[in-house]
Amino acid sequence: MEIKNRFSGKVIFSDVSVAHLAGADLRGADLSDAHLAGADLSGADLRRADLRGADLSGAHLSDADLSAVDLRGADLSGADLRGAHLSDADLSAAHLSDADLRGADIHKGQAELIAISLGMSIT
Repeated sequence: MEIKNRFSGKVIFSDVSVAHLAGADLRGADLSDAHLAGADLSGADLRRADLRGADLSGAHLSDADLSAVDLRGADLSGADLRGAHLSDADLSAAHLSDADLRGADIHKGQAELIAISLGMSIT
Protein backbone atom coordinates (compact mmCIF):
# COMPACT_ATOMS: atom_id res chain seq x y z
CA MET A 1 0.00 0.00 0.00
CA GLU A 2 1.37 3.40 -0.95
CA ILE A 3 0.04 6.59 0.60
CA LYS A 4 0.66 9.93 -1.10
CA ASN A 5 0.12 13.54 -0.07
CA ARG A 6 -2.83 14.74 -2.14
CA PHE A 7 -1.39 18.23 -2.57
CA SER A 8 2.26 17.51 -3.43
CA GLY A 9 2.02 13.94 -4.74
CA LYS A 10 4.93 13.00 -2.46
CA VAL A 11 4.85 9.44 -1.08
CA ILE A 12 4.23 9.52 2.69
CA PHE A 13 4.30 5.76 3.30
CA SER A 14 5.22 2.90 0.97
CA ASP A 15 4.45 -0.81 1.42
CA VAL A 16 2.98 -0.20 4.83
CA SER A 17 0.42 -2.34 6.59
CA VAL A 18 -2.66 -0.57 7.92
CA ALA A 19 -1.85 -2.20 11.26
CA HIS A 20 1.06 0.23 11.69
CA LEU A 21 -0.81 3.52 11.30
CA ALA A 22 -1.57 4.35 14.97
CA GLY A 23 -0.08 7.79 15.68
CA ALA A 24 1.04 8.17 12.04
CA ASP A 25 1.48 11.56 10.37
CA LEU A 26 -0.92 11.32 7.42
CA ARG A 27 -1.57 15.02 6.92
CA GLY A 28 -2.92 15.65 3.43
CA ALA A 29 -2.83 11.95 2.51
CA ASP A 30 -4.93 10.70 -0.41
CA LEU A 31 -6.84 7.78 1.06
CA SER A 32 -9.93 8.15 -1.10
CA ASP A 33 -11.73 4.83 -1.57
CA ALA A 34 -9.14 3.09 0.64
CA HIS A 35 -10.09 -0.13 2.43
CA LEU A 36 -9.21 0.61 6.06
CA ALA A 37 -11.89 -1.45 7.81
CA GLY A 38 -10.76 -2.25 11.35
CA ALA A 39 -7.51 -0.30 10.94
CA ASP A 40 -5.85 1.22 14.00
CA LEU A 41 -5.50 4.92 13.25
CA SER A 42 -5.80 6.00 16.88
CA GLY A 43 -3.92 9.22 17.57
CA ALA A 44 -3.07 9.64 13.87
CA ASP A 45 -2.74 13.11 12.35
CA LEU A 46 -5.04 13.06 9.32
CA ARG A 47 -5.58 16.80 8.95
CA ARG A 48 -6.73 17.75 5.43
CA ALA A 49 -6.60 14.11 4.25
CA ASP A 50 -8.91 12.86 1.52
CA LEU A 51 -10.95 9.93 2.81
CA ARG A 52 -13.86 10.24 0.36
CA GLY A 53 -15.60 6.91 -0.03
CA ALA A 54 -13.11 5.14 2.25
CA ASP A 55 -14.16 2.03 4.17
CA LEU A 56 -13.36 2.87 7.80
CA SER A 57 -15.96 0.54 9.27
CA GLY A 58 -14.85 -0.62 12.70
CA ALA A 59 -11.69 1.49 12.48
CA HIS A 60 -10.01 2.78 15.64
CA LEU A 61 -9.79 6.57 15.28
CA SER A 62 -9.85 7.58 18.94
CA ASP A 63 -7.97 10.82 19.60
CA ALA A 64 -7.16 11.15 15.88
CA ASP A 65 -6.97 14.62 14.35
CA LEU A 66 -9.49 14.63 11.51
CA SER A 67 -9.66 18.41 11.17
CA ALA A 68 -10.68 19.54 7.68
CA VAL A 69 -10.75 15.92 6.45
CA ASP A 70 -12.95 15.03 3.48
CA LEU A 71 -15.10 12.12 4.68
CA ARG A 72 -17.87 12.47 2.09
CA GLY A 73 -19.47 9.09 1.54
CA ALA A 74 -17.04 7.31 3.87
CA ASP A 75 -18.22 4.26 5.82
CA LEU A 76 -17.54 4.94 9.51
CA SER A 77 -20.09 2.46 10.80
CA GLY A 78 -18.94 0.98 14.09
CA ALA A 79 -15.83 3.20 14.12
CA ASP A 80 -14.30 4.33 17.41
CA LEU A 81 -14.12 8.14 17.16
CA ARG A 82 -13.92 8.85 20.90
CA GLY A 83 -12.05 12.10 21.49
CA ALA A 84 -11.40 12.60 17.77
CA HIS A 85 -11.02 16.15 16.46
CA LEU A 86 -13.52 16.61 13.62
CA SER A 87 -13.58 20.39 13.29
CA ASP A 88 -14.31 21.41 9.69
CA ALA A 89 -14.44 17.75 8.55
CA ASP A 90 -16.89 17.15 5.71
CA LEU A 91 -19.23 14.37 6.86
CA SER A 92 -21.72 14.71 4.00
CA ALA A 93 -23.27 11.32 3.20
CA ALA A 94 -20.91 9.57 5.64
CA HIS A 95 -22.26 6.37 7.20
CA LEU A 96 -22.01 6.64 10.99
CA SER A 97 -24.29 3.91 12.33
CA ASP A 98 -22.97 2.49 15.62
CA ALA A 99 -19.96 4.86 15.56
CA ASP A 100 -18.75 5.92 19.01
CA LEU A 101 -18.48 9.74 19.03
CA ARG A 102 -18.22 10.27 22.79
CA GLY A 103 -16.00 13.24 23.52
CA ALA A 104 -15.44 13.97 19.82
CA ASP A 105 -14.88 17.60 18.85
CA ILE A 106 -17.72 18.46 16.45
CA HIS A 107 -19.66 21.64 15.72
CA LYS A 108 -23.42 22.07 15.38
CA GLY A 109 -23.49 21.72 11.58
CA GLN A 110 -21.63 18.42 11.82
CA ALA A 111 -23.97 17.24 14.58
CA GLU A 112 -26.88 17.87 12.23
CA LEU A 113 -25.23 15.83 9.44
CA ILE A 114 -24.54 13.02 11.90
CA ALA A 115 -28.14 13.06 13.06
CA ILE A 116 -29.37 12.93 9.46
CA SER A 117 -27.05 10.01 8.71
CA LEU A 118 -28.54 8.18 11.70
CA GLY A 119 -32.11 9.04 10.72
CA MET A 120 -32.56 11.44 13.64
CA SER A 121 -33.39 15.11 13.92
CA ILE A 122 -31.92 17.81 16.17
CA THR A 123 -34.28 20.35 17.69
